[in-house]
Amino acid sequence: MKTITQEIQSGKLMVSDGAWGTFLQQMGLQPGECPESWNLKYPDRVLEIAQSYIDAGSDMIETNSFGGNAFKLSMFGLEDKVYEINEAAARISRKAAGSNRHVLGSIGPTGKMLMMGDVTYEQLYEAFKTQAMGLEAGGADALVVETMTDLEEATAAVRACRDNTSCEVICTMTFDKSPDGSFFTMMGVSPADLVPAMIDAGANIIGANCGNGMENMIGIVNEIRAIDPEIPVLVHANAGAPVYKNGETVFLETPDQMAQFTPLLIDAGANIIGGCCGTTPDHIRKIVEVVKLKTV
Repeated sequence: MKTITQEIQSGKLMVSDGAWGTFLQQMGLQPGECPESWNLKYPDRVLEIAQSYIDAGSDMIETNSFGGNAFKLSMFGLEDKVYEINEAAARISRKAAGSNRHVLGSIGPTGKMLMMGDVTYEQLYEAFKTQAMGLEAGGADALVVETMTDLEEATAAVRACRDNTSCEVICTMTFDKSPDGSFFTMMGVSPADLVPAMIDAGANIIGANCGNGMENMIGIVNEIRAIDPEIPVLVHANAGAPVYKNGETVFLETPDQMAQFTPLLIDAGANIIGGCCGTTPDHIRKIVEVVKLKTV
């Protein structure tokens, strides 16, 4: 199988998967329960999620490992099972993906802040190293460092992945739109800051996830492309802006609404398009339809 980068270099537009967290909740994940523990307790349910995105036409699927680092797992007394949990997460997604779809090992932030002295760079690196190695052992062929807001933490994660695995490495950050229309993470990082820092750290693919629907992602991709016209760009967009309704947070953008912005996102320079919060296999199926039309 070609690498993701090789497929993009050959001219292919690719589709990723959609939300995992909301899907797990629909399947019975309780408030305060560790999502990653399901890789060991309920692998068949996790497999069902992965398979639903493959059936929708995804070229790649993530793993149920977003919070699978030692710092996050320690909140559930599972810090001694980091490798085991991540290996299981990748094994499940690989089973769904087979030999001709990609598995992206999901690596999220630790929740610790370097600037506050909560943690050292070395501690972050070691935490991401263990997680990355477990994901590769389970069958991930790429690792996606995602939902990052701080460049130093993102750098530690990307370097830990590059130094200790043979996987392709993707890094996406979460940006908020400012009143003047520009984008920054909560730590003040712009898309223009992301590009050189993550390329220097060793990322093969960069981009944005969460925080925005498809429409705002167009502006983020434009900012990335203004700095680098060549590096592959991945976007995992929410199903619109979150709305608090009947005591819960919901995402109201329909598959058709999400799909209508997909051609503009492709024209801006996105190479891989998928979903984040609130997206479902139906959203991904619509994106697949649009991507097929763009490549005819």
